[in-house]
Amino acid sequence: MKILVVDIGTGTQDIVLFDSRLDVENAYKLVLPSPTMIIRRRIQQATREHRPLLMTGLLMGGGPCAWAVEDHLKAGLPVLATPEAARTLNDDLNEVSALGVKIIGDEEVAGVMGKAAHVEMRDFDFGAIRRAFWEFGVALDDLAAVAVGVFDHGAAPPGVSDRQFRFDYLNDRIRAENRLTAFAYPAEHIPPILTRLQAVARSAREVDTRLVVMDTAPAAVLGAMFNVQVSGLERVVVTNVGNFHTLAFRMGPGGIEGVFEHHTGLMDRERLEALLEALADGSLTHADVFGSMGHGALVYDPRPFDLHGEGIRLVVTGPRRALLRGSKLRPWFAAPFGDMMIAGCFGLLAGVADCFPDLREPIFSALYQQTGNGKEVAPWDVPL
Repeated sequence: MKILVVDIGTGTQDIVLFDSRLDVENAYKLVLPSPTMIIRRRIQQATREHRPLLMTGLLMGGGPCAWAVEDHLKAGLPVLATPEAARTLNDDLNEVSALGVKIIGDEEVAGVMGKAAHVEMRDFDFGAIRRAFWEFGVALDDLAAVAVGVFDHGAAPPGVSDRQFRFDYLNDRIRAENRLTAFAYPAEHIPPILTRLQAVARSAREVDTRLVVMDTAPAAVLGAMFNVQVSGLERVVVTNVGNFHTLAFRMGPGGIEGVFEHHTGLMDRERLEALLEALADGSLTHADVFGSMGHGALVYDPRPFDLHGEGIRLVVTGPRRALLRGSKLRPWFAAPFGDMMIAGCFGLLAGVADCFPDLREPIFSALYQQTGNGKEVAPWDVPL
């Protein structure tokens, strides 16, 4: 059984082809530039060539590619975009127009094509991934499932903070289903508010098998727990220090005991340590995080957890994990199956197992055999 998992971040897209016949360490994997970085370079090339820019396609992750659009406009060069592509810059098209982007209908695209540098916006390009594997003699024609992870703020209504909207969504999912795989959905069951995940599903029309989409931050946290040193712990704080966002969960026998999410760029090591300690001891409040331009925080279980105790208490993963290197909290830097960069891919695999019960046995047999637990499931994982 083969499953393609793609974890799409700001800097990279991390890809694993899981094969249940092989040890997990032998899975084929790629760490490639993220879609937003690829689009950014194409836009920058158009700027250097002083060409108008045409954006078509779907809503996708912004950041670097959005900043490149802004630089293109600052250079006095025109930008035209179809409505769906334009929402990469802002869910409110009036705000996009205010930036100087001209919104055009799909029927107008043909008249612009050839006169402007064209970029097609999308997070997930199955065709490109399939061609990359094919160049090395590996076919993706017999997949049991595909799983894709992206970070989705959700489409906040006008006048509602997108930070608060995102955190309200996290809170609602935890209260409804207290497990990390609650953030994974079969393509046909994606909530309408999750517009980026919806766009990923629309971009996967070439995929001739079942599709799962998942928020990449919980996926990374769950993947880190498959580290052999972590999988048997009863209580632990796990944080994913991403390029843009830092998400931390306090996990215990009852599942998720607390959570916070902040912007990585707004924290130094001391600030992050303080937030993690407050999450552990139960004193962290929503205002502590939201008031400093983060997304928010909630503690569901008031029982304190001492981060300074013996053994592994704090587990860290993510591309910016060096922010906690040398920390007084003695973090454990997780590298599940030997590779930190693909931690999220293992969380995505667990999401597939949760969404499709017929695939659980081969997935968990592989993942838990490698952690030394056989089929024993930690409290925060999906039951077999």
